[in-house]
Amino acid sequence: MSKHAHLNLMEVKNSLEGRVEGLEGRFGRGPMGARDIGVSHWRYAPGFRAQAGHRHREQEEAYLVVSGSGEVLLDGDVIELREWDLVRVDPEVLRAFAAGPDGMEIVAVGGPKPEGGDGEMVPAEWPVD
Repeated sequence: MSKHAHLNLMEVKNSLEGRVEGLEGRFGRGPMGARDIGVSHWRYAPGFRAQAGHRHREQEEAYLVVSGSGEVLLDGDVIELREWDLVRVDPEVLRAFAAGPDGMEIVAVGGPKPEGGDGEMVPAEWPVD
């Protein structure tokens, strides 16, 4: 295996194609051959609000908003997001995203992934306005 890798993340297959309307997700860990770091790209359509979120047993993550705006739900707390906001999340914290009127794009970075993964999908309970 090479000691380096290069790819265009937008050329990686959209893993959610045909599964979740209004959401795209591209995962770079596998195509890059990365052992200890995962980088993914998420594109949320305008007004999209996730009905499910996720949390981990071990994996800490950070999310960087690269365009648009929206919100992140973190264990029941809602934080407004705008371009270039960076959010770090402990593994056990439930996280889910909602896009603003112009949509939102996020780059997510995660640490080492345990064998078999450690993500758990959980319904997102957004506060009622």
